[in-house]
Amino acid sequence: MDLTEYIINDVKPQYLTSKIEELQLMLNHLTYSHIPIANDDGFIGVISENDVYCFDSDKKIEAYQYAVELFVVNTKTNWLDVLEAFAKNSTNIMPVVDQNNQYIGYYELNDVISLFSEMPFFLEAGAVLVVEKGIRDYSFSEITQIVESNNARVFGAFLSNVSNDLAQITLKISHKGMTEIMQTFRRYGYNIISSHEGDAYIENLQERSAYLKRYLNI
Repeated sequence: MDLTEYIINDVKPQYLTSKIEELQLMLNHLTYSHIPIANDDGFIGVISENDVYCFDSDKKIEAYQYAVELFVVNTKTNWLDVLEAFAKNSTNIMPVVDQNNQYIGYYELNDVISLFSEMPFFLEAGAVLVVEKGIRDYSFSEITQIVESNNARVFGAFLSNVSNDLAQITLKISHKGMTEIMQTFRRYGYNIISSHEGDAYIENLQERSAYLKRYLNI
């Protein structure tokens, strides 16, 4: 997926010699969390909106250079790494530089997120299934094999949570054979985290539990 067509360049980087007042005026008309900063050698980082409004408007940015954060991507950075950069830095604007570290524009978070809606993971009709297994015990090749051995297809899979040495994997798969798929996952030692209407195994357990309760109440 080529993200370069989504690069926006209507926000120019401010220089260390610019006054804080100029940044404050910019931010009054923008909804971005950060503003890119540069010097004569190229891009050097960003400064956050929260910091800018706390600074003395009469001073220059260089007086607060300690507050400049460095996060950036380049034109070769793939979309997944770009999204990770957004998440790690709690920002809605991601500066983009060329191979010479010269600022050429930025990505906007909403644009990157909107790309997900075009992916088969979201477009294809299917079921979302969350399975869990030890962090050292699961493998994506095994997970794919389990699904495909039941004549279903995997539209997407990702590691959605890791806690207490357990990994949760979220899958988007075709609806075909959901009950058999979940039973196979259990045989391979996976826990089923998400519930599904077609899970005959759970329904059977619930029926047996209800029957046992009635029996004990006799």
